[in-house]
Amino acid sequence: MSGESLLYLSRAQVGAAGVTMAEIIDAVEAGFREHGEGRVEMPPKPGVHPRPDSFLHAMPAWIPALHSVGLKWVSGYPENQQRGEPYIMGLLLLNDEETGRPLAVMDCTWITAQRTGAATAVAAKYLARPDSETVGILGCGVQGRSNLEALCVLFPLRRVLAYDTAPAVAQRFATEMAASTGLEIACVDSPHDAVVEADLVVTAGPILKEPHASIKAGWLQEGAFASLVDYDTYWDRTALAEVDKLCTDDVRQLEHYRSLGYFQVLPRIYATVGELVAGHKPGRETHRERTMTCNLGLALDDMATAPLVYRRAVERGLGTWLEL
Repeated sequence: MSGESLLYLSRAQVGAAGVTMAEIIDAVEAGFREHGEGRVEMPPKPGVHPRPDSFLHAMPAWIPALHSVGLKWVSGYPENQQRGEPYIMGLLLLNDEETGRPLAVMDCTWITAQRTGAATAVAAKYLARPDSETVGILGCGVQGRSNLEALCVLFPLRRVLAYDTAPAVAQRFATEMAASTGLEIACVDSPHDAVVEADLVVTAGPILKEPHASIKAGWLQEGAFASLVDYDTYWDRTALAEVDKLCTDDVRQLEHYRSLGYFQVLPRIYATVGELVAGHKPGRETHRERTMTCNLGLALDDMATAPLVYRRAVERGLGTWLEL
Protein backbone atom coordinates (compact mmCIF):
# COMPACT_ATOMS: atom_id res chain seq x y z
CA MET A 1 0.00 0.00 0.00
CA SER A 2 0.98 3.65 -0.21
CA GLY A 3 2.86 5.57 2.44
CA GLU A 4 -0.45 7.13 3.46
CA SER A 5 -1.92 3.86 4.77
CA LEU A 6 -1.41 1.61 7.78
CA LEU A 7 -2.50 -1.96 8.43
CA TYR A 8 -5.01 -2.72 11.18
CA LEU A 9 -4.93 -6.24 12.60
CA SER A 10 -7.68 -7.48 14.91
CA ARG A 11 -7.07 -9.93 17.74
CA ALA A 12 -8.16 -12.83 15.56
CA GLN A 13 -6.02 -11.69 12.63
CA VAL A 14 -2.90 -11.37 14.82
CA GLY A 15 -3.33 -14.97 15.90
CA ALA A 16 -4.14 -16.09 12.37
CA ALA A 17 -0.85 -14.72 11.04
CA GLY A 18 0.65 -18.07 12.02
CA VAL A 19 3.79 -16.96 13.85
CA THR A 20 5.00 -19.93 15.91
CA MET A 21 6.19 -19.95 19.50
CA ALA A 22 9.60 -21.19 18.36
CA GLU A 23 9.93 -18.14 16.10
CA ILE A 24 8.92 -15.81 18.93
CA ILE A 25 11.42 -17.40 21.32
CA ASP A 26 14.20 -16.87 18.78
CA ALA A 27 13.18 -13.24 18.23
CA VAL A 28 12.85 -12.48 21.94
CA GLU A 29 16.23 -14.09 22.63
CA ALA A 30 17.76 -11.86 19.93
CA GLY A 31 16.14 -8.86 21.60
CA PHE A 32 17.55 -9.84 24.98
CA ARG A 33 21.01 -10.23 23.46
CA GLU A 34 20.83 -6.68 22.14
CA HIS A 35 19.58 -5.50 25.53
CA GLY A 36 22.51 -7.23 27.24
CA GLU A 37 24.90 -5.42 24.90
CA GLY A 38 23.28 -2.06 25.65
CA ARG A 39 21.89 -1.64 22.15
CA VAL A 40 18.17 -1.21 22.95
CA GLU A 41 16.47 2.11 23.65
CA MET A 42 13.67 1.44 26.13
CA PRO A 43 12.66 3.85 28.92
CA PRO A 44 10.91 2.50 32.01
CA LYS A 45 7.23 2.24 31.17
CA PRO A 46 5.06 5.07 32.54
CA GLY A 47 1.53 4.26 33.54
CA VAL A 48 -1.67 5.17 35.33
CA HIS A 49 -3.66 3.04 37.76
CA PRO A 50 -7.39 3.86 37.71
CA ARG A 51 -8.46 0.87 39.86
CA PRO A 52 -6.78 -1.09 42.69
CA ASP A 53 -4.13 -3.43 41.22
CA SER A 54 -5.00 -2.25 37.70
CA PHE A 55 -2.69 -0.51 35.26
CA LEU A 56 -2.45 1.13 31.85
CA HIS A 57 1.14 1.30 30.61
CA ALA A 58 2.84 2.97 27.68
CA MET A 59 5.70 0.75 26.47
CA PRO A 60 8.00 2.16 23.76
CA ALA A 61 11.15 0.47 22.48
CA TRP A 62 13.63 0.59 19.60
CA ILE A 63 15.76 -2.44 18.71
CA PRO A 64 18.16 -1.26 15.96
CA ALA A 65 19.44 -4.74 15.11
CA LEU A 66 15.88 -5.91 14.43
CA HIS A 67 14.90 -2.64 12.68
CA SER A 68 11.91 -2.51 14.99
CA VAL A 69 10.45 0.50 16.77
CA GLY A 70 7.04 1.16 18.24
CA LEU A 71 4.80 1.45 21.26
CA LYS A 72 2.37 -0.77 23.15
CA TRP A 73 -0.50 0.76 25.17
CA VAL A 74 -1.69 -2.05 27.42
CA SER A 75 -4.08 -2.44 30.33
CA GLY A 76 -4.32 -5.04 33.07
CA TYR A 77 -7.50 -5.24 35.15
CA PRO A 78 -7.71 -8.26 37.50
CA GLU A 79 -11.46 -7.77 38.01
CA ASN A 80 -12.06 -8.39 34.29
CA GLN A 81 -11.87 -12.12 34.93
CA GLN A 82 -15.15 -11.86 36.85
CA ARG A 83 -16.62 -9.83 33.99
CA GLY A 84 -15.76 -12.41 31.36
CA GLU A 85 -13.23 -10.07 29.75
CA PRO A 86 -9.47 -10.52 29.30
CA TYR A 87 -7.20 -9.42 32.13
CA ILE A 88 -4.78 -7.94 29.55
CA MET A 89 -5.98 -5.77 26.63
CA GLY A 90 -4.47 -3.09 24.44
CA LEU A 91 -3.04 -2.00 21.13
CA LEU A 92 0.43 -2.06 19.60
CA LEU A 93 1.71 0.54 17.12
CA LEU A 94 4.59 -0.48 14.84
CA ASN A 95 6.53 2.29 13.06
CA ASP A 96 8.90 2.47 10.12
CA GLU A 97 12.42 2.84 11.53
CA GLU A 98 13.63 5.16 8.76
CA THR A 99 10.72 7.59 8.53
CA GLY A 100 8.67 7.08 11.70
CA ARG A 101 5.58 6.40 9.58
CA PRO A 102 3.02 4.19 11.32
CA LEU A 103 3.07 0.79 9.61
CA ALA A 104 0.47 -1.09 11.61
CA VAL A 105 -1.86 -0.99 14.58
CA MET A 106 -2.64 -4.38 16.02
CA ASP A 107 -4.38 -5.90 19.02
CA CYS A 108 -1.73 -6.77 21.60
CA THR A 109 -3.49 -9.49 23.61
CA TRP A 110 -2.07 -12.47 21.70
CA ILE A 111 1.38 -10.88 21.35
CA THR A 112 1.55 -10.10 25.08
CA ALA A 113 0.68 -13.67 26.00
CA GLN A 114 3.07 -15.30 23.56
CA ARG A 115 6.06 -13.04 24.12
CA THR A 116 5.70 -13.40 27.92
CA GLY A 117 5.86 -17.16 27.60
CA ALA A 118 8.81 -16.80 25.26
CA ALA A 119 10.65 -14.59 27.76
CA THR A 120 10.22 -17.25 30.45
CA ALA A 121 11.57 -19.89 28.07
CA VAL A 122 14.61 -17.77 27.17
CA ALA A 123 15.43 -17.22 30.84
CA ALA A 124 14.92 -20.92 31.54
CA LYS A 125 17.29 -21.83 28.71
CA TYR A 126 20.11 -20.24 30.71
CA LEU A 127 18.91 -20.87 34.27
CA ALA A 128 17.06 -24.21 34.34
CA ARG A 129 18.38 -27.75 34.13
CA PRO A 130 18.21 -28.89 30.49
CA ASP A 131 16.68 -32.21 31.57
CA SER A 132 13.75 -30.57 33.39
CA GLU A 133 10.62 -32.68 32.96
CA THR A 134 8.02 -31.49 35.48
CA VAL A 135 6.36 -28.06 35.46
CA GLY A 136 4.26 -26.48 38.18
CA ILE A 137 1.81 -23.90 36.80
CA LEU A 138 0.14 -21.66 39.39
CA GLY A 139 -2.47 -19.56 37.64
CA CYS A 140 -4.09 -21.40 34.74
CA GLY A 141 -5.24 -18.49 32.62
CA VAL A 142 -3.76 -17.07 29.43
CA GLN A 143 -0.24 -16.71 30.82
CA GLY A 144 -0.23 -20.17 32.34
CA ARG A 145 -1.04 -21.56 28.91
CA SER A 146 1.50 -19.53 26.93
CA ASN A 147 4.29 -20.18 29.42
CA LEU A 148 3.67 -23.91 29.24
CA GLU A 149 3.58 -23.76 25.44
CA ALA A 150 6.92 -21.95 25.38
CA LEU A 151 8.62 -24.30 27.84
CA CYS A 152 7.48 -27.24 25.70
CA VAL A 153 9.62 -25.87 22.86
CA LEU A 154 12.88 -26.01 24.81
CA PHE A 155 12.50 -28.74 27.43
CA PRO A 156 11.68 -32.50 27.41
CA LEU A 157 8.54 -32.02 29.45
CA ARG A 158 6.47 -34.97 30.58
CA ARG A 159 4.31 -33.83 33.49
CA VAL A 160 2.45 -30.68 34.56
CA LEU A 161 1.05 -29.86 38.01
CA ALA A 162 -1.72 -27.29 37.60
CA TYR A 163 -3.11 -25.10 40.37
CA ASP A 164 -5.61 -22.26 40.24
CA THR A 165 -7.70 -20.56 42.90
CA ALA A 166 -10.68 -21.51 40.72
CA PRO A 167 -10.61 -25.33 40.39
CA ALA A 168 -12.80 -25.27 37.29
CA VAL A 169 -10.22 -23.07 35.54
CA ALA A 170 -7.46 -25.53 36.43
CA GLN A 171 -9.53 -28.45 35.15
CA ARG A 172 -10.25 -26.71 31.84
CA PHE A 173 -6.56 -25.88 31.52
CA ALA A 174 -5.64 -29.53 32.16
CA THR A 175 -8.10 -30.88 29.60
CA GLU A 176 -7.27 -28.41 26.85
CA MET A 177 -3.50 -28.26 27.33
CA ALA A 178 -3.19 -32.04 27.60
CA ALA A 179 -4.93 -32.29 24.24
CA SER A 180 -2.70 -29.68 22.60
CA THR A 181 0.64 -30.71 24.14
CA GLY A 182 0.27 -34.43 24.77
CA LEU A 183 1.56 -33.95 28.32
CA GLU A 184 0.28 -35.59 31.49
CA ILE A 185 -1.44 -32.77 33.40
CA ALA A 186 -2.69 -33.23 36.96
CA CYS A 187 -4.78 -30.68 38.83
CA VAL A 188 -3.56 -30.18 42.40
CA ASP A 189 -5.33 -28.74 45.41
CA SER A 190 -2.72 -26.36 46.77
CA PRO A 191 0.27 -24.19 45.78
CA HIS A 192 2.45 -26.55 47.81
CA ASP A 193 1.54 -29.51 45.61
CA ALA A 194 2.28 -27.52 42.44
CA VAL A 195 5.77 -26.55 43.61
CA VAL A 196 7.46 -29.27 45.67
CA GLU A 197 7.96 -31.81 42.87
CA ALA A 198 8.50 -29.38 40.01
CA ASP A 199 11.73 -28.79 38.08
CA LEU A 200 10.20 -25.62 36.60
CA VAL A 201 7.66 -23.39 38.38
CA VAL A 202 5.62 -20.60 36.79
CA THR A 203 3.47 -18.32 38.93
CA ALA A 204 1.01 -16.52 36.67
CA GLY A 205 -1.82 -15.12 38.75
CA PRO A 206 -2.93 -11.47 38.82
CA ILE A 207 -0.22 -8.98 39.81
CA LEU A 208 -0.84 -7.67 43.34
CA LYS A 209 1.03 -4.93 45.17
CA GLU A 210 0.51 -6.81 48.45
CA PRO A 211 1.72 -10.40 47.87
CA HIS A 212 -0.38 -13.20 49.29
CA ALA A 213 2.92 -15.10 49.69
CA SER A 214 1.44 -18.59 49.33
CA ILE A 215 4.75 -20.28 48.43
CA LYS A 216 6.82 -20.90 51.53
CA ALA A 217 10.45 -21.69 52.29
CA GLY A 218 11.53 -25.25 51.58
CA TRP A 219 9.01 -25.84 48.78
CA LEU A 220 11.18 -25.00 45.75
CA GLN A 221 13.47 -28.00 45.43
CA GLU A 222 17.21 -27.85 44.87
CA GLY A 223 17.99 -27.52 41.18
CA ALA A 224 14.61 -25.99 40.33
CA PHE A 225 13.90 -22.85 38.29
CA ALA A 226 11.00 -20.44 38.82
CA SER A 227 9.52 -17.70 36.64
CA LEU A 228 7.61 -14.97 38.47
CA VAL A 229 5.21 -13.82 35.76
CA ASP A 230 3.01 -12.22 38.44
CA TYR A 231 5.99 -10.47 40.09
CA ASP A 232 6.44 -11.58 43.72
CA THR A 233 2.71 -12.07 44.34
CA TYR A 234 2.96 -15.80 45.13
CA TRP A 235 6.26 -15.81 47.01
CA ASP A 236 6.93 -15.51 50.72
CA ARG A 237 10.11 -13.56 51.53
CA THR A 238 11.64 -16.65 53.17
CA ALA A 239 11.14 -18.63 49.96
CA LEU A 240 12.75 -15.87 47.89
CA ALA A 241 15.70 -15.80 50.27
CA GLU A 242 16.51 -19.44 49.39
CA VAL A 243 17.16 -18.66 45.72
CA ASP A 244 20.81 -18.81 44.64
CA LYS A 245 20.44 -16.68 41.51
CA LEU A 246 17.64 -14.17 41.02
CA CYS A 247 17.47 -12.50 37.62
CA THR A 248 15.19 -9.97 35.97
CA ASP A 249 14.64 -8.71 32.46
CA ASP A 250 15.43 -5.07 33.27
CA VAL A 251 16.83 -3.54 36.48
CA ARG A 252 15.62 0.00 35.70
CA GLN A 253 12.09 -1.27 35.25
CA LEU A 254 12.31 -3.22 38.51
CA GLU A 255 13.57 -0.19 40.43
CA HIS A 256 10.73 1.82 38.92
CA TYR A 257 8.26 -0.71 40.31
CA ARG A 258 9.99 -0.61 43.69
CA SER A 259 9.26 3.13 43.74
CA LEU A 260 5.58 2.28 43.21
CA GLY A 261 5.52 -0.12 46.18
CA TYR A 262 6.24 -3.48 44.57
CA PHE A 263 9.19 -5.81 45.36
CA GLN A 264 9.87 -4.48 48.83
CA VAL A 265 11.57 -7.70 49.99
CA LEU A 266 13.16 -8.97 46.77
CA PRO A 267 16.74 -10.27 47.22
CA ARG A 268 19.73 -8.89 45.33
CA ILE A 269 19.52 -9.19 41.55
CA TYR A 270 22.26 -11.43 40.14
CA ALA A 271 21.91 -10.54 36.45
CA THR A 272 19.55 -9.45 33.73
CA VAL A 273 18.34 -12.01 31.20
CA GLY A 274 20.12 -9.95 28.56
CA GLU A 275 23.43 -10.32 30.42
CA LEU A 276 22.94 -14.10 30.46
CA VAL A 277 22.09 -14.26 26.75
CA ALA A 278 25.00 -11.99 25.79
CA GLY A 279 27.39 -14.13 27.83
CA HIS A 280 28.39 -11.39 30.26
CA LYS A 281 27.39 -13.49 33.27
CA PRO A 282 27.02 -17.26 33.59
CA GLY A 283 23.60 -18.78 34.08
CA ARG A 284 23.17 -22.05 35.94
CA GLU A 285 26.54 -23.34 37.12
CA THR A 286 25.61 -26.31 39.33
CA HIS A 287 22.91 -28.98 39.31
CA ARG A 288 21.71 -27.93 42.77
CA GLU A 289 21.24 -24.18 42.31
CA ARG A 290 17.79 -22.73 42.83
CA THR A 291 17.34 -20.12 40.11
CA MET A 292 14.62 -17.61 39.38
CA THR A 293 13.68 -14.86 36.97
CA CYS A 294 11.30 -12.03 37.67
CA ASN A 295 10.45 -10.80 34.18
CA LEU A 296 8.47 -7.58 34.28
CA GLY A 297 7.37 -7.75 30.65
CA LEU A 298 9.38 -5.48 28.40
CA ALA A 299 8.56 -3.44 25.33
CA LEU A 300 11.54 -5.11 23.65
CA ASP A 301 9.63 -8.43 23.83
CA ASP A 302 6.74 -6.82 21.96
CA MET A 303 8.95 -5.08 19.42
CA ALA A 304 10.82 -8.31 18.75
CA THR A 305 7.51 -10.08 18.06
CA ALA A 306 5.43 -7.44 16.25
CA PRO A 307 7.50 -7.35 13.01
CA LEU A 308 7.06 -11.12 12.68
CA VAL A 309 3.30 -10.71 12.91
CA TYR A 310 3.25 -7.73 10.56
CA ARG A 311 5.31 -9.42 7.83
CA ARG A 312 3.36 -12.67 8.02
CA ALA A 313 0.02 -10.83 7.96
CA VAL A 314 1.06 -8.90 4.83
CA GLU A 315 2.16 -12.16 3.18
CA ARG A 316 -1.20 -13.76 3.94
CA GLY A 317 -3.30 -10.74 3.01
CA LEU A 318 -4.71 -10.29 6.51
CA GLY A 319 -5.99 -7.09 8.04
CA THR A 320 -7.55 -3.88 6.85
CA TRP A 321 -5.61 -1.02 5.26
CA LEU A 322 -6.60 2.36 6.73
CA GLU A 323 -5.82 5.83 5.47
CA LEU A 324 -3.65 7.98 7.70
